[in-house]
Amino acid sequence: MILTVTLNAALDVTYFVDALVPRASHRVDALHERAGGKGVNVARVLAALGQPTMVTGLAGGPTGAALRGELRAVGLADELVPIAGDSRRTVTVVSREDGDATVFNQAGPTVQPDEWRAFTARYAQLVRDAEVVVLSGSLPPGLPDDAYAQLITLAAVADAATVLDTSGPALLAALDTGPDVVKPNAAELAAVTGHQDIAAGAAALRALGARAVVASCGPDGLYALTEQGSWRATPTERLSGNPTGAGDACVAALAAGLAAGTPWPGILREAVALSAAAVPCPVAGDFDADTYRRLRTAVPVEDIHATHTHP
Repeated sequence: MILTVTLNAALDVTYFVDALVPRASHRVDALHERAGGKGVNVARVLAALGQPTMVTGLAGGPTGAALRGELRAVGLADELVPIAGDSRRTVTVVSREDGDATVFNQAGPTVQPDEWRAFTARYAQLVRDAEVVVLSGSLPPGLPDDAYAQLITLAAVADAATVLDTSGPALLAALDTGPDVVKPNAAELAAVTGHQDIAAGAAALRALGARAVVASCGPDGLYALTEQGSWRATPTERLSGNPTGAGDACVAALAAGLAAGTPWPGILREAVALSAAAVPCPVAGDFDADTYRRLRTAVPVEDIHATHTHP
């Protein structure tokens, strides 16, 4: 089982407009509302791949009840721990003209110390049955920067592998606990390391404790630096649509590959194919199955160095 953790779960609202024009009124021609947050999106992709998965995290208030109801409606098992505050909403505006997405993220409710203790106690039980734990997204107000570090430590005790997809202080605070994979994008990598060069930034995160770094470079694919070597994997075609779910699809592929024991080149090939297949879909958490099948055997993976010694 793959356990996905969403500490800042949300009800994702997506508006579709013909074109996004600053300082103008817009007619919304389609609207989607669904449970979200990065870990929830990862779980949706994993479930579509046939992977046993469980959603946990924090949810509260009327918005939390709505997102839990939507999870039940689509058959996603959840062990979200209740909190007093109302869960956040995110708003994404997708322009049909060019496929660009503009995202508005609320900070989320403040989590109280007793709520965090209740969550970590439940998480410590759930992680015993997990092969891989995915820890995704921002931390809500009230949680310490080392919240993910605490969860990675508990996963290690349970002998579960960890995939961490976060940024800023939460990412830096977790590195010395040795997450199995961290997945920053290029901007997040530069922000926490000061390196604009992807390879240098990945090496810096490895030096701080990450066992493997998979950096997403948008339409240019992935760069991976691991204990076994380093690779670049690039998509064979550019796809138009809504790119907001591509990173979560990538994380789903990384988690599934770790659970299956797939060698790194195969994991990266799947990750690029699956993230690219998410782009044509209107909302995060979905992917186009035909595109995924077409790309998964076509993605080239370049072996940059056969071996790499941990700094």
